[in-house]
Amino acid sequence: MFKSGFASVIGRPNVGKSTFLNSLIGQKISATSNKAQTTRNLINFIYTSDNMQVVFLDTPGIQKPKNKLGDYMLKISESALKDVDLITYIVDCSRSIGRLDGYIIDKLKEVKNVPIILLINKIDEIKKEELFELIKLYSDYGIFKEIIPISALKNDGIDNYLDTLYKYLKEGPQFYPEDMVTDKPERFIVAELIREKALRLLDEEVPHGIAVSVDKMQYRTDKDLVDIYATIYVERDSHKKIVIGKSGSMIKEIGIKSRIELEAFLDIKVNLKLWVKVKEKWREKESGLGSFGYKL
Repeated sequence: MFKSGFASVIGRPNVGKSTFLNSLIGQKISATSNKAQTTRNLINFIYTSDNMQVVFLDTPGIQKPKNKLGDYMLKISESALKDVDLITYIVDCSRSIGRLDGYIIDKLKEVKNVPIILLINKIDEIKKEELFELIKLYSDYGIFKEIIPISALKNDGIDNYLDTLYKYLKEGPQFYPEDMVTDKPERFIVAELIREKALRLLDEEVPHGIAVSVDKMQYRTDKDLVDIYATIYVERDSHKKIVIGKSGSMIKEIGIKSRIELEAFLDIKVNLKLWVKVKEKWREKESGLGSFGYKL
């Protein structure tokens, strides 16, 4: 029997949601880093096998908003609890339930008639006895249909999760072609991969104010090569200097690492040109959010 459905993936920042989904479909679509706000938009991942197709909604990490971008991200995350067939809630191996996880659990208690699966990620970092304690801690809430330990980084427990999904899904059609892994346009993913490299390489005070726009993307007809022209936006002149680096060293490194990742994703040689521009306080303005595609 072929089954299908929509499954939201929620959790607080840095629990490994995007790493989990990238691992699940075997291809990097969403930016990953150890910094909060890495995922800013709702990204649909499409998993297809012989017996099911699941459209996963990867959401921003739930946290207290500090600006209009934060408000947008929280709305996106909370909206993913509606009109889905399954909810997957991911936590890490923290031994206590903090304020944000408590907030998420309270939200999940309000959900009716939708199975909730809890994934405890990063199990490679704790002992078995501690894992058993965590499982009991969460099972006592009585809202989870299943609790599955995984390591997204090591692809451990993923098959068990997929088998569990199949059990709870209903018979349904295949919504997308089997070779389609996301419904986001190519330019969106290109911008995400460039932003990820900037997030990983830059200091803490810069990344939250970074956005990437792909200005031009053109495949050449005379050779296997694509020209990509992209702009990294920051909120301050001082941040622009940091992104460029001494004698252009930082922007060069961002470009080199981005190009390697882009060539793997696009399966073609990439000629990447990067610029840095200032767009002051774009996270505080509706127009700024809209210009980078952050719209509900």
